[in-house]
Amino acid sequence: MRFLAFALALTLPFPALAQDRGPILTATVDEHILPGFAALSNASGALAQAAQSDCTATSPDLRAAYHAAFDGWISVSHLRFGPSETGDRAFALAFWPDTKGFTPKALSGLITAEDDAIKTPQAFAETSIAGRGFFALEQMLYDTRFADQGSNTYRCDLIRAIATDIDLNTRAMDEDWANFANALTQPGENSPYRSGNEAMQELFKALVTGLEFTGDTRLGRPMGNFDRPRPNRAEARRSERSLRHVELSLIALRDLAAHLSADHPEIAADLDGAFDKAITRAQALDDPALAGVADPQGRFRIEALQQSINDIRAIASTELGPTLGISAGFNSLDGD
Repeated sequence: MRFLAFALALTLPFPALAQDRGPILTATVDEHILPGFAALSNASGALAQAAQSDCTATSPDLRAAYHAAFDGWISVSHLRFGPSETGDRAFALAFWPDTKGFTPKALSGLITAEDDAIKTPQAFAETSIAGRGFFALEQMLYDTRFADQGSNTYRCDLIRAIATDIDLNTRAMDEDWANFANALTQPGENSPYRSGNEAMQELFKALVTGLEFTGDTRLGRPMGNFDRPRPNRAEARRSERSLRHVELSLIALRDLAAHLSADHPEIAADLDGAFDKAITRAQALDDPALAGVADPQGRFRIEALQQSINDIRAIASTELGPTLGISAGFNSLDGD
């Protein structure tokens, strides 16, 4: 009987036999997810207040609040599940990539028509998702095409409407995450996750997808190809946040990876070293809008950063995932 039990054990995924997911799930929720959304909500509240105090596009206080709130979003933007996806909240906060230029079209449409939808949060929430969120606000604050379009009063009210919408959206996320946390930490009949393995897979998918988006989209889109670089495709280039988004994303993903690999010190060390290399390279780049993709020397350094991110992905996929007995599975950004 003892031999039979041993033989049966060998037919099952070993990591699933040996690991209790509970402590890692709880620590990730309590130390990574909930603090991140709380910080985002607080910063977005400050943004809405700043817009009410001074809605001038060039206001230093308003722009500082915009940057702080956008920092908060990028630091949790890899958590694309649960409350983040309810009602397309993530896209309402960050409609990017905008491959067809819908955001300037949506903003111009509102301004030209002097659309009354900006008068109430409920009505504004029903407008085009492309005209909401951080990228819409960026264009109102930093794109010269909107500096003189329409009346000063309407542009001011539109800026305030966007900031208020961001605040309400992030506050709803924060509040819902306080409840949804139990779904991750207590999987079972009352949770969308039937087991700790499924909950762990959700977090692992967030890690891998976040790395993929940062390497392939945040860096890949402006890189284009050697003969045809596309610097104007860089994320948040108007406010010179493109490189900052790469750095903030890597810092957040490093923390998530550390939690997921907590029971496996050797893999944790490999991941930490790879993240350190990538973050160091990002911080060494003096290229906030990633304009260097159009210059051979600058492009070489950005390619090296992208390769560093690919190295992290390889460790996650070939070391961490198999050791945890899970895979990334479906990519929540597929088809977007």
